[in-house]
Amino acid sequence: MMKNIDSKRVLSTVFVSLLIDLLGFTVILPLFPSLLDFYKRNDQGGLYTQMETMLTAFRKFIGVPEHEDVNSVLFGGMVGSLFSLLQFFNSPIFGAASDTYGRRSMILLSLCGSTVAYMIWAISDSFLLFIIARVVAGLSEANVSISTAVIADLPTAKDRSRGMALIGVAFSIGFVFGPLIGASFARSVENTSEFYMTPALFSIVITIFDIVFVACCLPETLPASKRASSIAASIQEFCFLLNPASLFQFKAIQSVQNTKKEKSLKQLGAIYFLYLFLFSGLEFTLTFLAHRRFSFTRMDQGKMFALLGFIMALVQGGYIRRKMEGKEKQLAIRGMTCLIPGFAIVGLSTSSWMLYVGLTLFAFAAASVVPCLSSLTASHGLESEKGRVMGILRSLGALARATGPICASASYWLIGSRVTYVVGGILLVLPLLLLHRLQVHKSVTTQKAD
Repeated sequence: MMKNIDSKRVLSTVFVSLLIDLLGFTVILPLFPSLLDFYKRNDQGGLYTQMETMLTAFRKFIGVPEHEDVNSVLFGGMVGSLFSLLQFFNSPIFGAASDTYGRRSMILLSLCGSTVAYMIWAISDSFLLFIIARVVAGLSEANVSISTAVIADLPTAKDRSRGMALIGVAFSIGFVFGPLIGASFARSVENTSEFYMTPALFSIVITIFDIVFVACCLPETLPASKRASSIAASIQEFCFLLNPASLFQFKAIQSVQNTKKEKSLKQLGAIYFLYLFLFSGLEFTLTFLAHRRFSFTRMDQGKMFALLGFIMALVQGGYIRRKMEGKEKQLAIRGMTCLIPGFAIVGLSTSSWMLYVGLTLFAFAAASVVPCLSSLTASHGLESEKGRVMGILRSLGALARATGPICASASYWLIGSRVTYVVGGILLVLPLLLLHRLQVHKSVTTQKAD
């Protein structure tokens, strides 16, 4: 492992860069219901109308009565799934590219792509342009994936655990302020037809600043002597990065094949996928549940996300950051255990205070499970494979986020929010049981096979 990395500089730079990136990324979250309403009104005869016609035909085919409110939830699930599906394809490729060309250059490329996506969003007066913006964003957003590879490059387990926790803190703070900023900007221009333009311009400005910041401050953590020879040494290996079955098997990580770490890596992939499949699906429908059941406005949505982010920041900045090293499995188990009643309470909530009780448990899980699973996964593979390992993990997460929202939205549509949330909480028992059975192996820091 590289010994002369300035870990403090790397950690602080990655934290600030991710925070800026997430502020730009999260401003859209409280706007999704309003954006869909906007395009429904203003894109008559365009792509929105065509897709709605197809959705209506499907609804009639399976015999579900028309219900406009829940219909928009399924439509939103389709949009969310599109973004994550593109993330599924780009995460392992960006990870492999960072193993070959270095972390810093790939982060800069990702940020440039995000800037272009925000520019398209700023002028998206039609649903087609909005979808194009989401496509560009989905194909280019890889900052989180590569940043986890940067953290995996650090020389000590303590630095890596601290880094994974800081990534979680950046997420939390981003979710505190990003949605509030988006809702505030949208509210200030809510009487104009293009209420989304100001949040988009905000994202453009801070992402450009992020590009300059990374270019000036982030050192390269993967030296040329430790890099992979090519993105894909063979056609077979390239296919490993795009084939879901191969991703679950981590076949592109040659150093763990036929070793004691192979089983644990596969288990981690399955746990990560199952958890995020359920979590992301129910998370995506949360804005619609709050909007329809409790009449939350865009500002109310922003405040809801801010509270979630604040709780996550407290948990990650204090409890997780201090306790995670060597206890990742135990902390992840506690997080999943809290999430099961959390989802049930949200689904059955009849008042806003009851909703927030469930969201508190939701936030605790969000603050602990993913950072802990990421830290466990980072101990697998050689130095030249770290980007690929974390890219594959992120890709599995993206696959879960691509399928979870559309499945949860369909369930929300077909059987209602209460049953969907309660059943989703019960199903979380599956990844929890797998996590209990996981055998944790100590990290290695040499360039030998595991």
